[in-house]
Amino acid sequence: MRFPGLPAKQLLLAAAVLGAAAFFGPAALADGAAGGKSYVPGTSGVSLPSLSLSFGNSQKPADIVSILRIVMMLTVLTLAPAILIMTTSFTRIVVVLGFVRQALGTQQMPPNQLIVGLSLFLTFFVMAPTFKSISANAVEPFLSEKIDQKTAYERAEAPLREFMFAQTREKDLELFLTLSKEAKPQTRADVPTYALVPAFVISELKTAFTIGFMLYLPFLVLDMVVASVLMAMGMMMLPPAVISLPFKLLLFVLVDGWELIIGSLVKSFG
Repeated sequence: MRFPGLPAKQLLLAAAVLGAAAFFGPAALADGAAGGKSYVPGTSGVSLPSLSLSFGNSQKPADIVSILRIVMMLTVLTLAPAILIMTTSFTRIVVVLGFVRQALGTQQMPPNQLIVGLSLFLTFFVMAPTFKSISANAVEPFLSEKIDQKTAYERAEAPLREFMFAQTREKDLELFLTLSKEAKPQTRADVPTYALVPAFVISELKTAFTIGFMLYLPFLVLDMVVASVLMAMGMMMLPPAVISLPFKLLLFVLVDGWELIIGSLVKSFG
């Protein structure tokens, strides 16, 4: 339906006002009728929580400690993505999947969002036993107020350290212990976390690059075969990558490449 002489902006404004009245009007009118009161414009019956903020001098040291704890918790939440990347299996998985895409030569397929999303869910799958242990021994007792914050942190740290120790090479760990100039630890419990985390990361990168090299070999051989055939046929101006791409995809599908790669990745954390 068109109204000649009225601009489009005025029609849109009128429609918005009528829609708001239809949404908020019935509830407010019903409340007014139930209480025997007339409807007051601007009251819709929707209540919002109240928030008060006050500043003053604290005479209790416990108040300052509570504030510092809140600041520390906010800092930890800010660094949560980095903690997820640096202390879990995410690093190895996302690097290997990136190598798969480059070896296939498919440019931006699969896209980065898909690779990161798949890596994230595979990380949750691999780390499920560790996360369950943290939840049962640290998070749930802390929320139930059975343990204090320090104990919860120590219990949450233990399963992550155990996972990182299982995937870290002794040579990489020795490197950071030497660089830190600390006394040689006698047991794993004596190894500081700030030395364990970077050692774990470079061990994961080395493992991921080794897997990437093994992934590149069959596709490299296929590229060389296609390039030799094109040279023998005198098609030197035709890029071999253009011809080899369909054969790479065909080979990858025939051998069920995704199942092999994902299965090998998950089993590599053993």
